[in-house]
Amino acid sequence: MSAPATRWMIGFACCCAVAWPMPGWQAPAQPAAKAATVTRLYVEPFTTKAGSEKLRGDVIAELRKLSSISLLPGESGADVILGGGGEIWIRGYRSLNPRSGRSPSNGTPVYGGFLSVELRDAKGETLWSYLATPGAASGDISNSLSKQIAKRVADALQQDKALQKSDPPSGALPPPQPMATLHGAGATFPYPVYAKWFTNYRRENPDVEIAYDPVGSEAGVRRLLAGEVDFAGSDSPEAISRIAPGEEGRYLLFPSVVGAVVPIVNLPGVSGDIAFTPEVLAGIYLGKIRKWNDPRLKQANPGIRLPDLDIVVVHRLDGSGTSYAWTDYLSQTSPEWKTQVGSGLGPQWPAGRAANGNEGVAGLVKEQGGSIGYVEFIYALRNHLNFGKVRNQNGEFVGASLESIGVAARKAMEISDDLKVSIVNAPGAGAYPIASFTWLIVPVHIADGMKRSAITEFLKWMLGPGQTQAAALGYVALPKDLIGRERDAIAGIH
Repeated sequence: MSAPATRWMIGFACCCAVAWPMPGWQAPAQPAAKAATVTRLYVEPFTTKAGSEKLRGDVIAELRKLSSISLLPGESGADVILGGGGEIWIRGYRSLNPRSGRSPSNGTPVYGGFLSVELRDAKGETLWSYLATPGAASGDISNSLSKQIAKRVADALQQDKALQKSDPPSGALPPPQPMATLHGAGATFPYPVYAKWFTNYRRENPDVEIAYDPVGSEAGVRRLLAGEVDFAGSDSPEAISRIAPGEEGRYLLFPSVVGAVVPIVNLPGVSGDIAFTPEVLAGIYLGKIRKWNDPRLKQANPGIRLPDLDIVVVHRLDGSGTSYAWTDYLSQTSPEWKTQVGSGLGPQWPAGRAANGNEGVAGLVKEQGGSIGYVEFIYALRNHLNFGKVRNQNGEFVGASLESIGVAARKAMEISDDLKVSIVNAPGAGAYPIASFTWLIVPVHIADGMKRSAITEFLKWMLGPGQTQAAALGYVALPKDLIGRERDAIAGIH
């Protein structure tokens, strides 16, 4: 990852902290007789990006319509502060006349965008957060995103008690010893939220510094096995067993957040979302489907004019947990893929060009017309790339969103209580099929008492305040019952 890209991701993460309650989550019942409370709210200037100021203005306009909120001109006297940012860009042009070509002068622009926000209290602690993405084509995407955010904010404020850190860790230990320094390495998939977490944790615990090198899952795990880092990040629950069989008992895996891998495409002249069946994705990555107007793609996309253009396949060069999630999905849904390639951190790819990291794949797809790749959800948004819908177990073509990722996690955990469970191809209506936990891998035995204390305290923080800081970056908080099991597992570190 380039230095500018790293700075952008850290900056974006710091400005847009977040996490949102899982879909299906219910707030505690409130007494019916209680009078409505008016919340004093200040909307601070949004992160400077294209369209950001319009987004802020539209959010304020929507919030003014709510009788439960009183907008203030500054932070002074505010009960809560809403901050964040977003972007709007042109995805392509919809032709007014199919025979007239696809130049901008012959069509209307189709916009893409996102809006991520956090709601903080007067102390600066994150109470709630969210990432809004357009569910369908909209003539005014800023207004569409702002309506989503205003509704979510109003709903969150009505559940006021649920915002007050409702499930704090019990029996918290004293702060770690002074000047503890932890080094980690691994997955790029969760790097945006990890950058956010480590910065915020240092702000709250100035005597603990956590550094993380996003080098990919395989490289990170190998560094951990060699004793070069204190912990590793991986999107594969089988990372240790595949790299060092027999060593699994020496390490504990802690799910940190839920994310999604999305198929990104660069298809000039096509502004709609491409729908993919698992058979088509497997055929493309096996090198057997080579044209965008292949009949199997056309069958899944009857309303889109697909061009007679070669498909350029892009995959990861480094050993990657993102690749593991992608190939795990293909292995579970395509017998041909399972037999010929299978799942893994660094499989033998039958076709395609290689790039390092999520940023590398996103960058190569952005440069190459006709290309397809796969990245973590936020990297697609950050690079203004179209990402496709994927057919799930229910036969629905579903795009990635906080809601669809959350459904997948919840349904998968109804089936298994394993901390290392794969949640790809989860059942359930509305479930996005290439969702995944991402894990922190920690040694069971840590001889250095200072580091042991620092790691255990960070893990407790991650399972509490950290979860509320994930959603604006496109990650979903862990299911509550899973958090309980993880807290129990922390006691296994000695």
